[in-house]
Amino acid sequence: MLVFWEARLVFLATPKTGSSAIAAALESQASISVQRPPVLKHTTVHRFRRFLGPYLEAASKTDWTAVALMREPRDWLGSWYRYRQRPGTEPTKSTAGLSFEAFVQGWCSADRPDFADVGSQERFLRPRQGQGVDRLFRYEEIDIFIDYLSERLGREITLSRVNVSPKVETELSPETEALLRKSAAADFALYDSIGPNFL
Repeated sequence: MLVFWEARLVFLATPKTGSSAIAAALESQASISVQRPPVLKHTTVHRFRRFLGPYLEAASKTDWTAVALMREPRDWLGSWYRYRQRPGTEPTKSTAGLSFEAFVQGWCSADRPDFADVGSQERFLRPRQGQGVDRLFRYEEIDIFIDYLSERLGREITLSRVNVSPKVETELSPETEALLRKSAAADFALYDSIGPNFL
């Protein structure tokens, strides 16, 4: 999570959407940068609106804009699957030796195994009640998001590749693809609702 006081802007770091690269590029410009532990780095919109948002608005006596990125849901799960293939991953969370098919089936199950217990973007980005993020951008159109940040912060931004997961096969059978579409219906609906973002 990055807080930009002068711009009255907060970037909420949705997991697996390039937040490490954005932090690497902008951490020195942020008034507050929360990069660890992960539970704080990846503060959900619900927790922001309940705790930090009211504090920032009270301190500044003005409204703030909360922005975030969302990745296409299947690709987002693919990123988690690849990330957990890394050596040194906790054994119960590792996807080494596991197919993407098995990973997605695990994520879709009612009782997710540890290796597939990675949450949901929709739950991260939608509050239980009240207001969500003010501007939501597609990870696949990150250039539009960077243009927006550049305009808001008044500086040119260049991203480097950080925290890149290894390339692996992420094919799904038609049956598992259909199961994913059903289980992640709220995620797909939120992603599809992201309209054009202009400065």
